[in-house]
Amino acid sequence: MNIVCCLKSVLLAAPERQVARTADLSDLNPFDRPVLETALRLREETGGCITALSMGPPAAADALRQALALGADRAVLLCDRALAGADTLATSTALAAAVARLLPYDLLLFGTRTSDSDTGQVGPQTAVRLGLPLVTWVHALERTASGFVAERRADGFRERFAVTLPAAMTIHPAAVTPRDETLGGIDAAYEHGVIETWGLDALGCDPAEVGEAGSPTRVVSLAKKTRDRKCELLTGAGEEVAEALVRTLADRGLIG
Repeated sequence: MNIVCCLKSVLLAAPERQVARTADLSDLNPFDRPVLETALRLREETGGCITALSMGPPAAADALRQALALGADRAVLLCDRALAGADTLATSTALAAAVARLLPYDLLLFGTRTSDSDTGQVGPQTAVRLGLPLVTWVHALERTASGFVAERRADGFRERFAVTLPAAMTIHPAAVTPRDETLGGIDAAYEHGVIETWGLDALGCDPAEVGEAGSPTRVVSLAKKTRDRKCELLTGAGEEVAEALVRTLADRGLIG
């Protein structure tokens, strides 16, 4: 079984109001680790190849090396200035073009969301562009002759979908417990691992449909949510505290 895992490099931390995409501040999106674990378990059962695919600046290669350290067979980074500034729609355009180049594949896997933008849109949008059946928030997979029965759980219900291959899925974080990298895997990934870098020419995309040019949405501002809270401690005898509390609530219009 040939599996493509779409992964993202996310920021660990950065100074306030500063987006610094450097290797020491980036990491593999934590919601993508169950994706890799699911792929690794399927490969253990059926054999095949796991390709880790990501889009981002050169620093995003570190997330792909983590994927190689965990056991991915191949790593591809979509990296081109023309791809920068993409929203989810433009990102799905580039990813779909890359996945089409990776034919044949049986399964296309995504995380449910990312820890930075938290949209949950890229997986479904990419599946639609490729014309693939999609099941989101998958908790469990059962192999069948023609594909899988995918189960997801929500609001106290369990839904089961029969899916033929090729197909796309987003994997719920609770579906599996991800394994840790081994020292041998880390050494092999960083010393000998190969990351293929594909630019716009390799994808064959229209420049007007990717990157900032192909993004119909923009982030116009970022603001930190603040809460104006303070604690007022009332002290004294019981009756005094009760009277003070009533006065305070009345002064603030909370009681009549």
